Amino acid sequence: MSLPPTTVPPADEAPPRRERGRDDACPGALRLHSADDGSLARVRTPGGLLTVRQAQALARVSEELGDGGLDLTSRGNLQLRGLAATCGGELAAGLRDAGLLPSERYDRVRNIVASPLSGLDGAGYGDVTAWTRELDAALCGGAWEELSGLSGRFLFAMDDGRGDVAALSADVTLIATGDGGAVLRVGSGADGVALEVRARDVPRAAALAAVEFLARASGTRAWRVRDLPAQHAVTVDGLAARLADEGVEAARIGHERPSDAPGTPPAPGVVSGPDGRCAVSVLVPLGRVRAAQWRLLAALASRGGSGELRVTPWRGVVLPGFTADSAAAAAREVTDAGLVTEPDSPWAGVGACTGRPGCAKSLADVRAHATRAVAGTPRSPGAPPVYFSGCERRCGHPGGHWVDALATSATDYRLTVRDTREPDGVTGGGVMDVAAEQLADAVAAARGTA
Repeated sequence: MSLPPTTVPPADEAPPRRERGRDDACPGALRLHSADDGSLARVRTPGGLLTVRQAQALARVSEELGDGGLDLTSRGNLQLRGLAATCGGELAAGLRDAGLLPSERYDRVRNIVASPLSGLDGAGYGDVTAWTRELDAALCGGAWEELSGLSGRFLFAMDDGRGDVAALSADVTLIATGDGGAVLRVGSGADGVALEVRARDVPRAAALAAVEFLARASGTRAWRVRDLPAQHAVTVDGLAARLADEGVEAARIGHERPSDAPGTPPAPGVVSGPDGRCAVSVLVPLGRVRAAQWRLLAALASRGGSGELRVTPWRGVVLPGFTADSAAAAAREVTDAGLVTEPDSPWAGVGACTGRPGCAKSLADVRAHATRAVAGTPRSPGAPPVYFSGCERRCGHPGGHWVDALATSATDYRLTVRDTREPDGVTGGGVMDVAAEQLADAVAAARGTA
């Protein structure tokens, strides 16, 4: 089965941009979102970094206040669902005690993704976790009070030079370089601007880049850099001047620009690193994990010795600090618990929004349909991601090259090959309308030919 050469989807199927006059309703730990299955809270975990104690606290509040599960988001954050609308105070207290709510004022702006294998596998140019923590402290520290005005959708990325999170179209990206410094990029693609900064200035440079965006966005109601009108765009000269005013040295990088090529997420399984140390990369099917599974991951993180979990932007978790033997044993435990540690798993590269019954906007139970379509279907090496969406908002869809499975009714889907780097977001490869029971063959064909 192949995609027939027909017209591309109409423009109104593109992901919606900010609506004029509409406030940013992005949820947080304090601002709950009302869904069909109860209230939803989004807990920011900058860089996906969690201690064992914090992970245990999340399992506890998910059971005591929510539906007993956690959702991993495409930004390495975590969501609690099924909350009572009146639980806000109790939830905030539990998160605050665990260090998961360091600043109420800046809670929703702590969106930072970081290379999840940084410092673990010998790739990249070092470990960017320190930069991540320093940027988070800068965001919460109040040195630039205007940063509280950032949208909950604004995204920072800390890439260790391997190019994984640099490909996620963040608003402000820091890419480590071989000389110990970093490229500071604002925006992405042809419209992005970039400067080189020293390692010691990286967190401040990232925060100041966001300040420059806010100054340029004044009066435009733009949530993100890509939403800025052309006459308000961030420029190299403006960014350099902003940094210089705060004592941050920056240099132009000439005509060589950081690549926007899609990055590679960590493959599930044991990840070997220097000095015989290993990590375990875990994939969570559709990003939904039960509290018991989450507690197992926390226990393994403690047993591994690092005491740390790293939530990835690809709805996975990396557990550092094992020997080769203990990593293999931990991977077996994770697999037995229903999570994924096999690199060739059919679940690799598969995602879905919440869908019915949790989301009122969804037309279908996309998770049930995705499960039936994927289960037992072998994954071709190099196949692009596929994402199942219940409506045209396509919440949480991947970037780069991907197969879009969009519900058009409770039982029907439209498959399209998309590429967020293209001007209209599609490749021109055509569309296919199929019934839910045909999804397995149709998705396999689309991923094989995309």
